[in-house]
Amino acid sequence: MLNLLWAGMIIVGILYGAFTGTMENISNAALESAKEAVNLCITMLGVMGVWVGLMKIAEKAGVIKGMTRILMPFAKFMFPRVDKDSKAMEYMCTNMAANILGLGWAATPAGLKAMEELSKLNRASGKPAHIASNEMCVFLVINISSLQLIPVNMIAYRSQYGSVNPAAIIAPAIIATCIGTLVAVVFCKIVDK
Repeated sequence: MLNLLWAGMIIVGILYGAFTGTMENISNAALESAKEAVNLCITMLGVMGVWVGLMKIAEKAGVIKGMTRILMPFAKFMFPRVDKDSKAMEYMCTNMAANILGLGWAATPAGLKAMEELSKLNRASGKPAHIASNEMCVFLVINISSLQLIPVNMIAYRSQYGSVNPAAIIAPAIIATCIGTLVAVVFCKIVDK
């Protein structure tokens, strides 16, 4: 459905440009946008490489394991039916730790693995594979709310587009993600009951 909406908007824009005699402007804008998209992708690839590399260093240095231990009481509170020694809990804590550090790219593989493990636990409890468990839904909501101390993506975008102080977003982002995560926790606990 969304593809049809985008296709419709593109077609309407092209037709409007053809009828108003501004096709040259549309062509120039399309080429400029493509160039900017490639530049942004290259910039973000570099940022991603640096931060994923730092995540690997943090993992090897034991920082992620330490954060996982710190996050374990919160994880046990949010996922009381998941054994604290399970692989699912380890992956969920790793995902949350990476998100807190603003490393969404590095958090994604752990999040996917967590969902795989939660799916296995779901099937082991006798539920059909196509029905998400409460734990899967709670993890998804917590993951989406994504408490972040360092909003790496936003800092990179602001830097790319010439912000004088790209890191000025840190304090507002911490406040916004704290509120978002608090609302997500309250929501999940209410719905889980």
